[in-house]
Amino acid sequence: MSKITAAITAVGGYVPDFVLTNKILETMVDTNDEWITARTGIKERRILKDKDKGTSFLAIEAAKDLLQKSKVDPKEIDLVILATATPDMLVAATGIYVATQIGAINAFSYDLMAACSGFLFGMSTAASYIESGKYKKVLLIGADKMSSILDYKDRTTCIIFGDGAGAVLFEPNKEGLGIQDEILKTDGNGRHSLKIDAGGSLLPSSKETIARNQHVVFQDGKTVFKFAVTRMADASEKILERNNLTGDDIEWLVPHQANNRIIDATSRRMNLPNEKVMKNIYKYGNTTSATLPLCLWDYEKKLKKGDKLVFAAFGGGFSWGAIYLTWAYDPK
Repeated sequence: MSKITAAITAVGGYVPDFVLTNKILETMVDTNDEWITARTGIKERRILKDKDKGTSFLAIEAAKDLLQKSKVDPKEIDLVILATATPDMLVAATGIYVATQIGAINAFSYDLMAACSGFLFGMSTAASYIESGKYKKVLLIGADKMSSILDYKDRTTCIIFGDGAGAVLFEPNKEGLGIQDEILKTDGNGRHSLKIDAGGSLLPSSKETIARNQHVVFQDGKTVFKFAVTRMADASEKILERNNLTGDDIEWLVPHQANNRIIDATSRRMNLPNEKVMKNIYKYGNTTSATLPLCLWDYEKKLKKGDKLVFAAFGGGFSWGAIYLTWAYDPK
């Protein structure tokens, strides 16, 4: 019997209509287009303006896009994993609601939280379910409404993040395509460098935490950048070495869209030219759990069966890693 590997067989995505440009941000906070572009590479980001819609809305729309394009019957889906840092609510898992709303009534589902590494870690999790032989269709969604946890008076964070969602379907493959190798790492010493102080069990919500503005994202930018630029590059370089690959063998780097300089540092370590690097940071910003699948969504028509891809991400916690995958289908 041929070994079962977990391959991506369909991609979907969704971004909100409202475009928050750097020019608009200039009217909201002390910043300017030149400063933002030079330091991040971001020109605009998408924002879900409807206050009655949360991350679940983004995830549902991305899943619907995937299902419509692939013609997959949602009743055939065995599992829905939602990678997110911004669930609709703390206790009721958002992924469960998403699965029900898209008609995946035979699937079990749950949320996975690893900040910006959530989708990368979700790929490993989805692959394990497929490789076990027990499950045939696993839907992995990365979705975040980052605008819901930002302080738009803090120029160190509000310029970076946007809202969006992307989805991929994993299915068994017996041609040797799909996920080939992974390097996943965490370091809890980075816990305080990228966080939201209040709202959890350590510091529950109160009038005092609200007054102190402790329910929005805090980032120690210099520390996060220093770790991200080295760890993402280290993992990506290591996965090439471990699989006897060079930059010439890789068709695409699929990097987390956190900062243009971090992306460039990773591609340089892999000896990859710019034309082999997926980038959409300029138009979406950092959509956290959604950056990797949104890259696939934007670049899907350029992918070919057998292409070698390296996914790389870095997130709060700290969490980071790289995954080596071969593409399983040609665009229709």
